[in-house]
Amino acid sequence: MQALFPNTTELINQIFNNPNLAFEDLCLQVFRFQYYNNSIYRKFANALNINEENVDSVAKIPFLPISFFKSHKVAATNFEPEHLFESSGTTGSVNSKHLIKSLDLYKQSFAKAFELFYGNPDDWCIIGLLPSYLERQASSLVVMVDELIRQSGDPQSGFYLYDHEKLHTVLQELEARGKKTLLIGVTFALLDFAEKYSMQLKNTIVMETGGMKGRREEWTREEVHEFLMERLGVNKIHSEYGMTELLSQAYSSGDGIFSTPPWMKIVLREEDDPLSVRQLSDKAINGVINVIDLANIYSCSFIATEDVGKLFPNGDFKVLGRLDNSEVRGCSLMAL
Repeated sequence: MQALFPNTTELINQIFNNPNLAFEDLCLQVFRFQYYNNSIYRKFANALNINEENVDSVAKIPFLPISFFKSHKVAATNFEPEHLFESSGTTGSVNSKHLIKSLDLYKQSFAKAFELFYGNPDDWCIIGLLPSYLERQASSLVVMVDELIRQSGDPQSGFYLYDHEKLHTVLQELEARGKKTLLIGVTFALLDFAEKYSMQLKNTIVMETGGMKGRREEWTREEVHEFLMERLGVNKIHSEYGMTELLSQAYSSGDGIFSTPPWMKIVLREEDDPLSVRQLSDKAINGVINVIDLANIYSCSFIATEDVGKLFPNGDFKVLGRLDNSEVRGCSLMAL
């Protein structure tokens, strides 16, 4: 089968730079590109008896189960990967693998999203509290935070692993000079730090990326946020929603309510009917999260996750938990 759209430069430009983003039109373009250029996705769609010519709305686009990234090569077009993102796992587990054609594409996605939500990185001191991550060259989170640290340019930006005393001192110094600071960390590490040090952070945003399984007693997100707010003196805890299989992130500025950049959207499916996409309504609805990530142009942009969520009328969402019997994955496993 002959590949369509062999040159995707214009399509990528539309995804990131079109101020009047015709999202559904772009979704249909990306769907057809991936249907003809991603053999696994095409076989999946064909197995569902989906005729691509009849797909004329997002509701008709099939969402690939996220588990396919563990068992198949999910790639659109043939290319030599520039990088490989791999999920964390326990001994003997099967990890997700995301073949990255271009790291620049990933950097373009997270840099534009960060600027949309937080402004220019060079206005910030960016501190990564990601113990157990830096040993993993295949961590997409490390790549993102490392690049944001580089773009920050602040001499005190950097990774602070297990040296909580040094981190405490640096945060005090940054507070003293009134520097806008982003402390982004895996949840268990932020809790470990906050247990040792109580602070009043007035110029610092604390952002958790998830991850506690295997390191400490499991807490709800609300319990985590309440503890961190009390100990670190902040009014809200920010959060990041991302995963190995995505090249985009959603961000929450508090209360676990996430917003997406324009090229990323959340739709919900019925738990008992994985092919049924729920229609957005004027009231919040619950269901299982499907992610549209147009930055995933060289893998699959339409992914059925194993997260249960609540979708609000404006497109924002909350993550309520995991499907029963779904595996521990992602940031949580990095804590093992």
